[in-house]
Amino acid sequence: MITTGKVILITGASSGIGQATALRLAREGYRVVIGARRRDRLAMVAKEIEDVGGSVDVRRLDVTDREDVAAFADAAADRHGRIDVIVNNAGVMPLSRLDALLTAEWDRMIDVNIRGLLHGIAAALPHFQRQGGGHFVTVASIGAHQVAPTGAVYCATKYAAWAITEGLRLELDPSIRVTTVSPGVVESELADSISDADAREAMRTYRAESIPPDSIAEAISYAIGQSPGVDVNELVIRPARQR
Repeated sequence: MITTGKVILITGASSGIGQATALRLAREGYRVVIGARRRDRLAMVAKEIEDVGGSVDVRRLDVTDREDVAAFADAAADRHGRIDVIVNNAGVMPLSRLDALLTAEWDRMIDVNIRGLLHGIAAALPHFQRQGGGHFVTVASIGAHQVAPTGAVYCATKYAAWAITEGLRLELDPSIRVTTVSPGVVESELADSISDADAREAMRTYRAESIPPDSIAEAISYAIGQSPGVDVNELVIRPARQR
């Protein structure tokens, strides 16, 4: 067990990569603060963490609400005296062709995948600057590096997440580390949000080869666990069969 006492905020922690990351980091001795919209799911994750002796705080969180995200970070800092890492993981993926004109779904992806990330940065950055250190981790996607049919808007939001995070790295003092993690196909609930029938069927085939979310959690742990002078800027993790 690492037992560093680092305080780590995780958004979108009620399932998938966020849940796996919370469990792994708690097992390793970090203090995790988890947020998501679904209180019942958060309670289940918290119980899993407590059952293995981990430290966890729970707060319902809507990343599209800037004030809510600020309160999430502020509450953690008030309780623990500092925050050391924020894992901006919350994301949605309702894929569809552009000519399906599912504009409400486009808006939702922009709100969660881009604005949610920016809200996380705005919430944590003042704490990191005051402390003289911190670590931003953005969970992007392989979609930040390639575009597929039905993925134009989703990939655009992940390109944006990559660009925002890289810009953040270039602008900040080296005492604040910045990491982008771009997963390939991972077992998760993301595909459940696809309402377009053709896109849903294509994703079912695409996801035939996938990796468990703990593989991504392990990569996040690796980046966080490096010595202060080492900044792991980007990790791309795919299933071996994804070419």
